[in-house]
Amino acid sequence: MKVEISPKVKEILEWIYCIIIAVVLAMLVRFYIGTPTIVKQPSMYPTLKENQRLWLNRWGRTIHKLPQKGDIITFEAPSETYLTEEDIQKGIVTAQYEDEPNGIFSKFSYYVLEVNKTSYIKRVIALPGEHVQIKNGKVYINEEEYKEDYLQPGVVTDMSRGEMSDFIVPENCIFAMGDNRTKSTDCRAFGCIPLDKIESKVLIRFWPLSLFGKVE
Repeated sequence: MKVEISPKVKEILEWIYCIIIAVVLAMLVRFYIGTPTIVKQPSMYPTLKENQRLWLNRWGRTIHKLPQKGDIITFEAPSETYLTEEDIQKGIVTAQYEDEPNGIFSKFSYYVLEVNKTSYIKRVIALPGEHVQIKNGKVYINEEEYKEDYLQPGVVTDMSRGEMSDFIVPENCIFAMGDNRTKSTDCRAFGCIPLDKIESKVLIRFWPLSLFGKVE
């Protein structure tokens, strides 16, 4: 028995197919290529200010490329805000991620739709194998003072708790901090970020229009 589908039903089905395809393509672009975002915290002031709109390049995550020193990146927030003194004594200097979602739907919701997911935006300061020291209000890499011209005059880099002040960045990890050092919770507190937790690199600022362009 042959069932005839009315032209109206066919049109509705075609629209549904188009919508599904558009949604899938949008998710693929968002996850693998790039996506817009809004600055919500003051940790990168004055380079980035709250409510500015940015376009994030996610291609680096797709091809598992390590960012360069000085890049402004976003990464998944660790499950612990601070490494404990016991962690430091054991030589642990990598951020901890203990609340990983389980199951296909949970992973899809968390990693693709980014439901209940928190991300941080910071600047890459040191790369794998580099010796980082924070002392006298400054950053030293491999025993040399690290020049940070993007910081406001008088900005001091210190340790609020003092644990992560002298260490070597582990393999496939980066060390990152916010430009607004006194208002930034960053790798000084929770440790270095693994490559697979880095989500994107800030490509351009598109709002406000007066500041449109590459962010450095």
